[in-house]
Amino acid sequence: MKVTVLGGGLAGISLAYFLQSDSKIEKIDILEKDDSIGGLCRSIKKDGYTYDIGPHILFSKDKEMLDLMLSVLDEKNDLKRSNQIIYKGRYVQYPFENDLSKLPEDDKNYCVTAFENNPYRGYKPENMLQFFLKTFGEGITNTYLRPYNEKIWKYDPSFMDTQMVERIPQPTDEEIRRSAAGETVDGYVHQLYFHFPTTGGIEAVVRGFEKRLSDKCEINLNAPVSKVEKLWESGFRVMAGDDSFDSDILISTMPIQELGATYTQTPDDIKAHIDDLKYNSIMIAFVHAKEDLCGDNFAFMNPEKDVIFHRISKMDFLGDAYHKDGATYMVEVTYRKGDYTDSLSDEEIRDRVFNGMQYLGFTKDISDLSLINLTRHQYAYVIYDLKHKENMTAVREYFAGQGIYLNGRFGNFEYWNMDKVLREAKNMAEQIIGGDGK
Repeated sequence: MKVTVLGGGLAGISLAYFLQSDSKIEKIDILEKDDSIGGLCRSIKKDGYTYDIGPHILFSKDKEMLDLMLSVLDEKNDLKRSNQIIYKGRYVQYPFENDLSKLPEDDKNYCVTAFENNPYRGYKPENMLQFFLKTFGEGITNTYLRPYNEKIWKYDPSFMDTQMVERIPQPTDEEIRRSAAGETVDGYVHQLYFHFPTTGGIEAVVRGFEKRLSDKCEINLNAPVSKVEKLWESGFRVMAGDDSFDSDILISTMPIQELGATYTQTPDDIKAHIDDLKYNSIMIAFVHAKEDLCGDNFAFMNPEKDVIFHRISKMDFLGDAYHKDGATYMVEVTYRKGDYTDSLSDEEIRDRVFNGMQYLGFTKDISDLSLINLTRHQYAYVIYDLKHKENMTAVREYFAGQGIYLNGRFGNFEYWNMDKVLREAKNMAEQIIGGDGK
């Protein structure tokens, strides 16, 4: 059997890794439109610096997948999370509800009182906003959770479902009281300790899998897919660049929007479902500061509307290979095509990032900041709007009926972290091998 994998990100490379051991598979072609593998797990190198498309870290409750990711690295750094929320000029340790004593007195009392006297506890939430109100009360929701999520998603949380948040633990009255009394409680302990490649950025994980691919796997770079068709006899033909690839099995990890546009048999109703899917793009500004003014911390979240970025991460925290003099920051700005942020020029984005960094205390003077790089990435965050399940159920059923496998964050249009991508790749490989591709 021959296999064609569309997309050379973590999902595509790991699928090849899991499939290659099966003796029935003769050849695996991986088609990547860019000049490098990695997808959202690419690491960008500029002027001697290395940074990622967002603050990827290695942690998981899935020990098998975490061990696998770590096993493909040459070397790793072991780190303890130190993330802060910048609220009204104060550092509040992440997660917000576990460090309420750092809030101004009125805000703290509002959060605690609204939590202890929460009229929404008895309801079953049907959207993200209702989940926040039920779980945390209106105080924590209105001071942090709602404005921060509106900022990152550029979408009202009352129009998002609960898939992103329904696994968040419910704090107890005692935990909230302890938090308000001055005891900082570590939350989300499964990600409290994490790992990061000693060199090479998060792309080192993808490169580690690439090194373990056998000769039956071929990665084709600069191979944008222009046409996907189902052959009358059997199998599929993919046109990518000037080449064509025939295979018995087709796996798509490239964005579902691109598969829908290039597959010759995609019907109009499925195209309509795909067009209705919501996602955010992201700008990454990589900024050098002459001084390190933010201490031994990694990521900083900010809910204020007047600051253009929602999160800023200090790469220096991740190890010596990511540190030079001063400090280097990876700044994230979400947007969607055609919105106001998308209309801003690179110079306007830079100015707004610099002004926000000065306002939040990352520099004393804007002249001490320099923009090393600014990149824009179309596919970044899957948005679980209220029609996501309906749309993706129809899309998955259609492509499954065509014999096309979907995987990866944007291939299957699910907001998956790296461990989940690997788990789904392993499961899919076992399904293909066990079922002879049927």
